[in-house]
Order: sequence, then structure tokens, then C-alpha cells
Amino acid sequence: MFENKTILITGGTGSFGNAVMNRLVTSDIKEIRIFSRDEKKQEDMRLAYNNPKIKFYIGDVRNYSSIFGAMKGVNYIFHAAALKQVPSCEFYPMEAVQTNILGAENVLNAAIANNVERVIVLSTDKAVYPINAMGLSKAMMEKLMLAKARMQQEGDTILCATRYGNVMGSRGSVIPLFLKQIKEGKPLTITEPTMTRFLMSLEDSVDLVLHAFLHGRQGDIFVQKAPAATIAVLAQALKELFERKNVIHFIGTRHGEKLYESLVSSEEMAKADDIGEFYRIPLDNRDLNYAKFFVIGEKSRVSVEDYTSHNTVRLDVEGVKNLLSKLDFIQEQLNITTKPTEAGMVAA
Repeated sequence: MFENKTILITGGTGSFGNAVMNRLVTSDIKEIRIFSRDEKKQEDMRLAYNNPKIKFYIGDVRNYSSIFGAMKGVNYIFHAAALKQVPSCEFYPMEAVQTNILGAENVLNAAIANNVERVIVLSTDKAVYPINAMGLSKAMMEKLMLAKARMQQEGDTILCATRYGNVMGSRGSVIPLFLKQIKEGKPLTITEPTMTRFLMSLEDSVDLVLHAFLHGRQGDIFVQKAPAATIAVLAQALKELFERKNVIHFIGTRHGEKLYESLVSSEEMAKADDIGEFYRIPLDNRDLNYAKFFVIGEKSRVSVEDYTSHNTVRLDVEGVKNLLSKLDFIQEQLNITTKPTEAGMVAA
């Protein structure tokens, strides 16, 4: 699919962008364009990879002209640029609007104007039944994608989305924080021990993106099935893997946090296609002239439970340890970790 093609990755210096780029750079792809506003991270990538396939574009998705220009000659786009930290978006919601909604609007419009073949936008579990500014902004991004997908004709740009839960080891996620606290002999800070989170690897996230690029139809949203665990189980699994006895402090739920993640709403599950490792949520292509949308409605349907980190496969401590031990960054940390000092090391 990618032979002699050019892909643009917005937010390409972040965790998702790096993971997608790592997978594609060894393929027969023609060019990978990394679009971001962080010149330092771009320079670090340039020096680390030193690969002529990778081209770097400084710009901001908030600026239509910069993203439009970067799309000249592009076949595929993976839109990962976003504000992703829940507390930051809670305190600065208009920043989330500017990047996650209006920035996505710029990406979609520029892609359509440049006749790009396919665009995959990166969404989140927090867009399902959103209760925080980050989730609300991502939900609106999805709505923008769906609205524009309805207007596309045969042969036009195909617009799709992928939704993720917690990606292990991604920037800002809890595992790097726990690892830092473990290595420094500090208490592990847990907001709420019964809180559950999906456990996906960055490699899983790339598999989902590639599945969407290969199989996505207009307006599809793809979700990958994944196991989950409570935060308390995750913390205990890390302590046992690293053979540490850090105490655990419960600090209370942060701004805008959910008790569990929902990747597919009950309304979406009623129409979702179960395709093995993934759920495909098809586009609802009714328009404003369709009577069912306003006055008739749909036929009654059996109530279906939403797909969440509470009702997916739940891992115990041993299951989480087994999953974590397969991750490269965990193996690297296990290899370089020295014996703990006595300071701050008290059995939990």
C-alpha cells in the first residue's frame, strides 16, 4: 500500500508519530514527512535517524497555510498533533479548542484541498461520554471528521479515525511516572486504586493505524480490543518486576479523570462490526433531509453495553507483569536499574 507513497505525520515528534514512523521507515515508502512545531525534537530525530526518506516541516496545525503547504504531493496523513494532557486542557480549554478542534479542521480541509488519498485522525477513549475538556475537544474532532466524510464523493479523500485507550510508555502516561518513582525510591502516587485503564503497546497502536489505512471506508472509526487492569494492580506489577518495595500513596482523582475508560459507547456498539482484533464503527450517513433523523427515528434495538476498561478482559498482577515484560522500554529499564538505596524504601 505504501510503495512509492508519501505520508505526512502531524505531531510526528510525539510518541505515536515516532511509533508510526519507525514502522514505515523500513518499508518501501517513498517519503515520510514529520510536521510539528518543536524544532528541537525534529533536530533530535534528524540526527538519530539520518535517513533521506524522512523530511521535516516546522509548522502548527493552528496555521492553515503551514499545514496546507506541507501537504503538497502527500498521499496519506496520520493526524496525531494534539493537546493530550487532561489537567492542562481543564485549565486551558480554549487551547484544547484551538489545537484539537480548529487544528483538526485545518488538517482535514487542507487534505481535501490537496486531494490526499486517506486521512486517519487520532482520537481517544476520552471522546466517548466526555467529561473533560480534552475529551470534549477530541469528540468534536471526531464529529468534524464524520461531517466532512458525509460530504465526500466517490474517489474523494477518505477520512477515518482510530481511538486509543492508555498506551503504555507514551509521553505523559502513568507507567513512566511509576518507573521514575521506583528508580528514585519515592512513593508511587496513585489517584484512585480501583480506576481501570486499557493496556495497549505502541506497537498495538501502529497496528491499528495500519489497519485503518488498509481497510478504512469513508467515516469509519476503528477501535482495537485490549485488556485492562486497575491502577493498583499496575503499580504492584511494576514493583514486583523491579523487585522494589516503594510505598504507595493515594492522592485522589485529578481534574477531569474518569473511573474507567470507554472505547465504544453503547449506542455505537449496537451498530459496530466485530472484526476480530478490532471494532469498526461505520459512518451514520443520514443527512438533514432524511425524515428518520428528525421525526421517524430508528427501529428499536436491543440495549448493548458499552466497551470499557471495566468490562474488557481484566488482568491480575501476574498477567500485567507478563504483558509489561514483553515491552522493549521495560526490558531496557530492567537492564539498567541498579540496586535500590534504603532511603524511602518501605514495604507497602
